[in-house]
Amino acid sequence: MGCWKQEKSNTWTFPTLILCLCGFFYMMKPSEPFLTPYLTGPDKNLTIDEVTNQIFPVWTYSYLALLFPVFLITDYVRYKPILLLQGISFIVTWLLLLFAHGLVAMQVVEFFYGMVTATEVAYYAYIYSVVSTDHYQRVTSYCRSITLVAATVAAVLGQLLVSLADVSYFHLNAITLASVSLAFVCSFFLPMPQKSMFFHRKDASETLPGPDKVVATVCSDRPASCQEDKSSVSADRGPAPEQAADNPKPQNHVLRVLVQLSKDLRDCYSSRKLLYWSLWWALATAGFNQVLNYIQVLWDFRAPSHSSAVYNGAVEAIATFLSSVTSFVVQYMKINWDLFGELALGIFSAIDAGSLFLMHFTTNIWACYAGYLIFKACYMFLITIATFQIAVNLSMERYALMFGFNNFVALVIQTILTVVVVDSRGLGLDIVTQFLIYGSYFAFIAGIFLIRSIHMLVSSKCKRKIARSCKKHLNHAEHESKEQIVTGYTTWL
Repeated sequence: MGCWKQEKSNTWTFPTLILCLCGFFYMMKPSEPFLTPYLTGPDKNLTIDEVTNQIFPVWTYSYLALLFPVFLITDYVRYKPILLLQGISFIVTWLLLLFAHGLVAMQVVEFFYGMVTATEVAYYAYIYSVVSTDHYQRVTSYCRSITLVAATVAAVLGQLLVSLADVSYFHLNAITLASVSLAFVCSFFLPMPQKSMFFHRKDASETLPGPDKVVATVCSDRPASCQEDKSSVSADRGPAPEQAADNPKPQNHVLRVLVQLSKDLRDCYSSRKLLYWSLWWALATAGFNQVLNYIQVLWDFRAPSHSSAVYNGAVEAIATFLSSVTSFVVQYMKINWDLFGELALGIFSAIDAGSLFLMHFTTNIWACYAGYLIFKACYMFLITIATFQIAVNLSMERYALMFGFNNFVALVIQTILTVVVVDSRGLGLDIVTQFLIYGSYFAFIAGIFLIRSIHMLVSSKCKRKIARSCKKHLNHAEHESKEQIVTGYTTWL
């Protein structure tokens, strides 16, 4: 029995199945699209200003404070303990949401939800630690797909229960508590990983997806340190397991890992291509998260939940489906993203800005819903392209590092937005004015990348024109040279 259990845990199918179950139940939260109506309704009896300016900002601050230490600790303790911590945080969040009352209690809820969000890094990182590189792409696809399916099913279920069965928001939250509790139970069955990306590395050949599998067409401005061949990757990965085991001072190993991480970051961001894609990632993700955090407040302002039908669940389900479609379509687009990628960033960021301006100026809730659908679909389309452009040129470790750092920068920007625009200790703007600010923010992003993309296209056209001119002159000179040789030879005869 023990041998069968060990064999079962060593295959990739068992941890994948358990991880998919965890992901499904964690995302199966039918109450989430109705959080603002629940908080401002008779269950909690909070005002819209308290929710906007005093409660929701706590999530941003908590997430920022926890993200970096959790990112490092997750790798150091090898993922599973952090997945268990995420489950506990989920359960505490919904227990408080169900049974606690008052402004301070809801701020504590937001703190624990910040813990939930910060520990999400362990979900996908865990896959890497227990699955071989041959199966990594397939398993990642399974886990991402199951979370999208769960989010869609949860939103549809929540909408049906509210609209057709007249289920209260309290009972929706009780269903969510049961779901996240099941996910917590499932996480206990995950096998404990024997390696991690940074602090517990195995042999370098096991940890790479394969340098020979990395796409060969790399931008010329990519630094040599990021163009990893088999020998340089081995050198970049720090000490072998035997060396780490022989080291009598573990803190020195931790210090070496941190120094190596900072070196890898410096090397990768010295690539102009990666730098600009990462810049868009950080700027756009900050704005996207800010909009997602406060969109329900705007909907509740346009159509108060106590006097209007609420369709938040249906809108979230459609948004998730459209996001999945746009992300899926990217792989079939045969476009030179090195040349036209930043133009796409500028154009679709401008569309995002337009949708946010629509949500600001319109008083019609259906127009608000439509603007949100456009906004989320455009962002998910672009973030898929950005993810590919960054990941295709890096090893898995460096991609994970850049992913974490880009999100950290995004969170810093989002925190600045929250402090200045939302927090009652800052400007404390009303929700409608906030969306004017967010629209202007995305217009600024669009301006940056439209100007840069136009500069790139003009420069590329000029270079091609110069190249054609040089080729023409060379051909003309070669032709004249041949004529001179023939003439000289004829004269000699």
